[in-house]
Amino acid sequence: MTAAASLRPFARVWFCYFAAMGAFQLYGPLWFRELGLSALAIGSIASLQSWTRVFAPYSWAWIADHSNERARLMRVAGVLCVASSLALALAGRFGIAAVSLCVAVLFIANGAVIPLMEASLAQHLNLAAGGGAGGRYGRARVWGSIGFMASVLLAGALLNALGIRIWPWLVLLLWALLAVSLWHLPLANDPASHEKAPAGALAVLRRPEVAWFFAGVFLTVLAHVSLYTFFSLFAASFGMGETAIGVLWSVGVLVEIGFFWTQGHWFGRLSMHNWLLLAAGVSVLRFGLMAAFGHWTLVLVLTQATHAVTFAAQHAACITLVARYFPGRLRGRGQALYSTLGYGLSGVIGGVAGGALIERWGYPAVFWASALSALLAAGCLLRSRRHALATAASATPVLSA
Repeated sequence: MTAAASLRPFARVWFCYFAAMGAFQLYGPLWFRELGLSALAIGSIASLQSWTRVFAPYSWAWIADHSNERARLMRVAGVLCVASSLALALAGRFGIAAVSLCVAVLFIANGAVIPLMEASLAQHLNLAAGGGAGGRYGRARVWGSIGFMASVLLAGALLNALGIRIWPWLVLLLWALLAVSLWHLPLANDPASHEKAPAGALAVLRRPEVAWFFAGVFLTVLAHVSLYTFFSLFAASFGMGETAIGVLWSVGVLVEIGFFWTQGHWFGRLSMHNWLLLAAGVSVLRFGLMAAFGHWTLVLVLTQATHAVTFAAQHAACITLVARYFPGRLRGRGQALYSTLGYGLSGVIGGVAGGALIERWGYPAVFWASALSALLAAGCLLRSRRHALATAASATPVLSA
């Protein structure tokens, strides 16, 4: 099998997963609003994804690392995604409690996909070793971005034509496609090893460069929670329809695709820590402009174009560093910590607090808060880089004259 062909099953999963998540995250708030829910209630439901990220990814990864059955667990998760999304489609008439329960179960199930897929792909590419693996990672991961863009554009057009009420049935179809793609993923796991078990994931987390890295990731992602949760409502507040909102989202995804597709050609020109610092700095500019000038369509287009750096470059650098920090039998738990500390706790705070900020001071307030969060992230990432450089210097042998 050629190198490109071996990546196709991974590419299909990324495509289907992000197609489902794109339709859910971008248009779900509009369906919740159709049910009569307030901005605070919508933010709280959206934050359920982050609440489940606090425990679900690590739980799935712990089982996978100890059982060495990563692919089979992802199949189970895919089936649970279909069942919970079907329940959600039927739950709208029963009120916020039923909707919240279905969303929570759905996110517990799909919480397995990202860390276990990232661990599987990192193992397949030997990502921690560096070299050309980063470019091959981008060629697989780019299909997630393509799936997201296709979903956003097609779902926006369908919802604009047929109405927001078809949304739950649309996402049910997309989760079913994910389940099928997971079922066809190769059953490859880490080779059996009789070596002594490595130090625990929490021991690695206590290293200063790792702790400050995760603090920076937490704050950078926290800055983006407002984007993922409230951007569609923000744009709709200016009178934009579903199709226009989908086009705006597609701008960000197009530049993201461009980054992942060309990643192997120039990603090595900066260190991973410097990519993270660049992403944090651009995030400050992005959200500050949205807060001050978001009523101008041109500003929204330009800020969406920065997604290549604030998300794509940031994510690729994070995955590479996590693969280095958590090798071998810690692989799944390292990726789960990235999901939990980066995307779990940040979303819990951002979803609820963002909804409260909007209700009190309006949409610009939440984007000013995002700019501040990104600025704090840059400070944490500077500390991480300083500790990483000091660790590397102490590990370098001194040659005698």
